[in-house]
Amino acid sequence: MTIIDAWAQPASLQGFQHVPEILRLFAQSGASHLLETGLTPAETVALMDRAGIQTVLLSAWRRPGAWVFSNDDVAAIVREFPGRFNGVAAVNLERPLEAVHELERAVKELGFKALRVLPWLWNRPPNDKLYYPLYVKCIELDIPFCTQVGHTGPLMPSETGRPIPYIDEVALTFPELRIVGGHIGYPWTDEMISLAWKHANVYIDTSAYLPRYYPPSLLHFLRTYGRDKVLFATNFPQLSFETCTQQALALDLPPDVRARFMHDNAQRVFKLDS
Repeated sequence: MTIIDAWAQPASLQGFQHVPEILRLFAQSGASHLLETGLTPAETVALMDRAGIQTVLLSAWRRPGAWVFSNDDVAAIVREFPGRFNGVAAVNLERPLEAVHELERAVKELGFKALRVLPWLWNRPPNDKLYYPLYVKCIELDIPFCTQVGHTGPLMPSETGRPIPYIDEVALTFPELRIVGGHIGYPWTDEMISLAWKHANVYIDTSAYLPRYYPPSLLHFLRTYGRDKVLFATNFPQLSFETCTQQALALDLPPDVRARFMHDNAQRVFKLDS
């Protein structure tokens, strides 16, 4: 089947050097070797092919004071491998006007499909005032806002990842905004499920967790009343494409649910071409 990965980032050695907080997370995930070698875009596509992944939502990263992976870095990869990657923009959250202009450029000129902000990098939860101009622009551009929910794997405070009250407040204020909460929200996964049920435009992606470790409540939601609300994702290169896809395909999911989870929901939420 055709598979879409809703959350990955470049495996650039140069980029890794700007995020020392991930060292312990990669060690726990068995991916430390990548921090020493990195992967080229061509090597990444080869891994996608082995895993049966057709398309990856590839995220730029911005942190206070520096780009980790710039929007132009990601756009160059998208151009090199058309159809295999779709860009997800990052912005400098602390400069609101500049951030709005950069988001508009990323979507209108570079063809990006979403915005992603990692709250733990900025120590600002999603209801912080600096996000609000970006939410308005996402609605105008008809793109999703993607973020991290749940505890922070890197050694940073986790408070910014609480689904309630932060995501709940944003969804109430901007009901038109499509919100994708990545990393399943653990240990507040039930809160994230409740928000995906409560709000028409709130979704969950499964990045950063191997499918064999999905919480039972998430699997129940995926199989039943949340079949249109959960998106398959890896958080590559922290987790490998092949391991994630193999374990996801091994889940006891009806064929229609599997198709929605691993392809259809992401295609709809991100408005990707067929």
